[in-house]
Amino acid sequence: MMTPVKPWYLYLIECLDGSIYTGITVDVAARYAAHQSGKGARYTRSHPPRCLLGFERHADRSAAARAECRIKKLSAAEKRSYATGLRGA
Repeated sequence: MMTPVKPWYLYLIECLDGSIYTGITVDVAARYAAHQSGKGARYTRSHPPRCLLGFERHADRSAAARAECRIKKLSAAEKRSYATGLRGA
């Protein structure tokens, strides 16, 4: 019997300076809490999070990583616009 694959999530965080951080995880709440406590990514240690803009589910890590790469190429304004259609937004 195969073990079910855990879904991965792409998430966007607005930082206090107005920048947008994009990342992937299997647990959005835990990852956001890590960013808030200063134990997340190096970027969010120097750009503390203001709020979680939203997240979207992907079938696996590979799909989430592809989406992350695509979103990271967008401008901050384009990321904000994209985030309006996400869960948790």
